[in-house]
Amino acid sequence: MRAKRSLTLLFVFVFLDILGFSLILPLLPFYAATFGASPTLVGLLLGANALTQLIGTAVMGRLSDRYGRRPLLIVSIAGTVVGFLLLGLANSLWLLFVSRIVDGLLGGDLSLAQAYIADVTDEGNRARGLGLVGAAFGLGFIIGPAIGGVLSAGNNFARPALFAAALSLFTLVSVLLWLPESLPPERRARRAASPRAAFSVQALWEALRRPCVGPLLNVRFVFGLAFTAFQTVFALYAQARLGLTAQSTSYVLTYVGVLAVAVQGGAIGPLTRRFREKQLIFGSAGLLALALLAWALAPSLVALLIVLAPMALAGGTLGVAINSALTKSVFPEEVGGTLGLGGALDSLARIVAPVVGAFLLDQWGSWAPGIAGALLMTVATGYVWRKVLFVPDLACPAEY
Repeated sequence: MRAKRSLTLLFVFVFLDILGFSLILPLLPFYAATFGASPTLVGLLLGANALTQLIGTAVMGRLSDRYGRRPLLIVSIAGTVVGFLLLGLANSLWLLFVSRIVDGLLGGDLSLAQAYIADVTDEGNRARGLGLVGAAFGLGFIIGPAIGGVLSAGNNFARPALFAAALSLFTLVSVLLWLPESLPPERRARRAASPRAAFSVQALWEALRRPCVGPLLNVRFVFGLAFTAFQTVFALYAQARLGLTAQSTSYVLTYVGVLAVAVQGGAIGPLTRRFREKQLIFGSAGLLALALLAWALAPSLVALLIVLAPMALAGGTLGVAINSALTKSVFPEEVGGTLGLGGALDSLARIVAPVVGAFLLDQWGSWAPGIAGALLMTVATGYVWRKVLFVPDLACPAEY
């Protein structure tokens, strides 16, 4: 009962967190433009948050293994509150940069929420619990941009930023009042004494060299590159290939969000009951390769809408299955740090993929990002076959 209540609370917290993030994200370029930012500076502003998250997510996850999930969640959400307040009260471009850097360095609450779920679930229902976080993520991205558009009427970009700060403050108070710690003191003490819980760059780097963990993290990074490129260049693709307007594109993205919620909120449970996570990783990586190829070559809007269904199924399943497998491939005292490292790799993908995806579309055509993503996922599928699918479960994490 306690685990179920905690999962429900985490669903609400992640939803509110993503709601605040997604309602301000589409407005940042316009907000920066009011301070005279060039397109290059806008790109740097967007990249500053991802770059600092690269550091912050790994650090916060590792520290949560030693000091508990709840204290680090509180610090992370408090950082988000401060970041949004700075954003809403900014009177210069440099304050916009400070706001995004603060939020990035103290971010990582999504990885912390995933680590919390790993603490309160067993291996049989962990993937379903992680799927609920993904569903909250998708639901927030469906509703957030619409709310942001309403609040920014009259080019008032401070209003949605302050509203996002209010949402984060409510989340912070809720965590303080209602969310219990998932790691009892004796477990935290045992983890703090373990050399595997030591916080260092070397400890994080060594995770990539482990036979059970490294391949999963590598696949997660390649998946992040391919899928982030799809997400970030989708609007340009829709305009260049299908001639869609901004309004039509927003409707299609809402459709994608609904599909993502349906997959992670409903389909993950039955899939994990029928298949092993490694099988799901292999199958969804292959399906994503085919879906990205079909996306690149879609001749019409109808074809695109059909293609996006297996895309959402593959992407949603792959992300959850990798995270769930990671939590089972390390010692308990490493779960937070490993998920944090995975989040850091996601941040790195969000830095690289938009630049490469836009370059490919600009230089080669609207089909190029999809073809490149399909090639990446084809290689990843073969890699999963060799390095992940047939590794005995009992070898992890005992071999370390």
